[in-house]
Amino acid sequence: MEWQDEGLILSVRRHGERDVILETMTRGHGRHLGLVRGGRSARQAPGLQPGNRVALTWRARLEEHLGQFTAEPLQSRAGLVLSDPLALHAVTHLASLLRLMPERQGHGGLYDAADGLCQLLAEPMLLGAVMVRFEITILAELGFGLDLSCCAATGSTADLTHVSPKSGRAVSAGAAEPYRDRLLPLPAFLLGQALPEADPLAIEAGFRLSGHFLERHLFGPRGLDPSATRQPFLAALQGRIAGR
Repeated sequence: MEWQDEGLILSVRRHGERDVILETMTRGHGRHLGLVRGGRSARQAPGLQPGNRVALTWRARLEEHLGQFTAEPLQSRAGLVLSDPLALHAVTHLASLLRLMPERQGHGGLYDAADGLCQLLAEPMLLGAVMVRFEITILAELGFGLDLSCCAATGSTADLTHVSPKSGRAVSAGAAEPYRDRLLPLPAFLLGQALPEADPLAIEAGFRLSGHFLERHLFGPRGLDPSATRQPFLAALQGRIAGR
């Protein structure tokens, strides 16, 4: 069996003396692993780094086998990822989110969103807002999408300011007023508007919103600890924004 696709490298794991196991998010074949012969060589290793975009060919005798990759670099981000702690934490957290998805199931839109996020690794004010959107996209892909289209109480599409922590539905300012202390603030950049450089308070509110539902639907039920990758990313992002 053989296929060709474009992929984003999520991780590289040593295998033996010369080879590596490459974990990628591909456009047409979802999250996919494969063995790269000679992947630790001086010729191949620089192109096989997390965050890089590559052209992939996968071969195996049977579909269920690990198979072998050949990978040709399309866009290298290794220099930035290895030199900038924020970029490194962003790619690490991105990979952990994509690992919530089942292997070998195509999610082309998710691949495009992940690659688009990597285009913003050097733009912390944009990166924060896009990461919030990506976390909410992961929730939606796994069947836990938020409904931010209209107010859960009135049906109005105007002046949406909060989200119910139970239903995941938006609430307008008027309907939210008696229950503000029980609702989650809804930052404007999640309402389908063109992505601005969201202010720090809006980014913080966005991560509080997405984090609540990640913990409720994904982290908690799977016994996952968000402090492993999410908290280091948030700390690095907060430090970068504060020092800009």
